[in-house]
Amino acid sequence: MTRNANIDPAARSTDILPPCVILCEPQLGENIGTAARAMANFGLRDLRIVRPRDGWPSEKARAAASRADHVIDAVKVFDTVEEAVADLSFVFATTARMREVAKPVRGPDEAAETLVAHGARGAATGYLFGRERWGLNNDEVALANEIVTLPVDPDFASLNIAQAVLVCAYEWRTKANAGALPFRLDETVNPPASKDDVIRLFEHLEGALDGVNFFRPPERRPSMVRNLRNIFQKASLTDQEVKTLRGVIAALERRPTRPHDGAEAAEAGDTGDTATD
Repeated sequence: MTRNANIDPAARSTDILPPCVILCEPQLGENIGTAARAMANFGLRDLRIVRPRDGWPSEKARAAASRADHVIDAVKVFDTVEEAVADLSFVFATTARMREVAKPVRGPDEAAETLVAHGARGAATGYLFGRERWGLNNDEVALANEIVTLPVDPDFASLNIAQAVLVCAYEWRTKANAGALPFRLDETVNPPASKDDVIRLFEHLEGALDGVNFFRPPERRPSMVRNLRNIFQKASLTDQEVKTLRGVIAALERRPTRPHDGAEAAEAGDTGDTATD
């Protein structure tokens, strides 16, 4: 499991009750395991299995879960779908094809909004997934409140179970925590460069290019300088990046990249710190 050092607390957890995932008669332990891994990626913990073909527990499922052991260890096994959904107040049946059962059909984002609203009230909800080969039958779909289907190519609509679980879990997580990401650029560690430092970088680069007669013909120098400055402005450089670039320019000029006194440093345009993280 990858752990980030500085995680945004908003992305770590949510107070909303997550939906459970119900797998109906899964054939392969590997599919159960990869579904468990997808659940763990997005904070879902309650995995329910109806009549797994190869029985339970499954070492193949545990291996495929890639250390999502907290999901595997808590798996509940049921004899019928009715038993698996008995304690739930709202269930989405997942299917890729039109059904005879008349139910509202939602996309994964709409379904996630519905389950988040129920979960915010503490109501238990779930996604019901069918068999690898032919999905859910109409009687099983009838047990659900609504249908969720993905915006797939209708000529190639079949998804692996874990893929379908991943999409639904992702959409739920996005709605449950307002899309909070685990981390972003830390501007306290990587402060943006000041305009004064960026302008000094421009002047240093342009002076070095003058030294090798880069701006030809001379009358085009103003437009070429503007283009170069626009390129670097788009980069939104950090303080460290400016220092690094000035060190690079000094090295290309064959001037000291780590001058020993202030006069040389000012001349070379180097702060004495050109290392990158």
